[in-house]
Amino acid sequence: MAMVETSGCVIVKTPPIPQNPAPISGQDETKFQAQKMLVGLVDRDRRLASVQSPAVMEYTAGAQHLKAKEEIVAKRPGNLRVEAMSPFGVALLLAAQGPDLTIFEPSQNRFMRGTANADTLYKYVRIPMAPNDAVGLLMGLAPPAFDLGNNPETVSKDGDMIVATFGRSASGTHQLGFSDGNLAMVRETGADGRVSYEVRYSDYHDIGGLMFPYVVDATFPEAGSHVTFRYLRPIVNGVIPDSTFVLTPAPGATMMNLSRYHAGTFSNES
Repeated sequence: MAMVETSGCVIVKTPPIPQNPAPISGQDETKFQAQKMLVGLVDRDRRLASVQSPAVMEYTAGAQHLKAKEEIVAKRPGNLRVEAMSPFGVALLLAAQGPDLTIFEPSQNRFMRGTANADTLYKYVRIPMAPNDAVGLLMGLAPPAFDLGNNPETVSKDGDMIVATFGRSASGTHQLGFSDGNLAMVRETGADGRVSYEVRYSDYHDIGGLMFPYVVDATFPEAGSHVTFRYLRPIVNGVIPDSTFVLTPAPGATMMNLSRYHAGTFSNES
């Protein structure tokens, strides 16, 4: 169940490709900087196809606190593989490909299948998002719902961060924050004014000509949870075969079906 070996860096265009935003009218210096960074984000979106890295995941929800070493492979649009490590080896192996989710628990020799959605990813990866959104979160990209081809409704300053706001408060907003030329914040707010989620990106490094954040810090108020991923040795745009996201049951494994999600606990059907 080891991670696949990769070699080299390649530039891969991955659909859908956002359109460059139209020039923001009445530009002052702040709007000019926002326009420049939005164009840069669209270019980065076009060029960034995958990431793989060992990482330290830290999760907090109420009194619950978890910290674990993980091996993460994310490939656009919605492919994800996570190996959660324990002192004794791999504790859990998860692979999501399209609508399908497979999980292997080596200690129980248990193999599970289910649907890759926000509920199952929250249960096992601590990200309450659909796979496409979760992959974008892990790669420091604007979520697919953020239409980068449109102009922001407003551009403002929040300390050292330039914030571009899309949509209106009456129907909910999407916000992108930029700092030092990089995406620093993604925030979604509902029509009721409550924040659905907020993700902060920091500690950017140049990897093969692409700026990539080593720290992803996400807060999900509705779930009452907070999760941080600290990448250790990320590789971007490595060659990752589709078979990476397909798990095969071990000999003699117990086969289970993840059928439903109720109040934070999965109901399993053999």
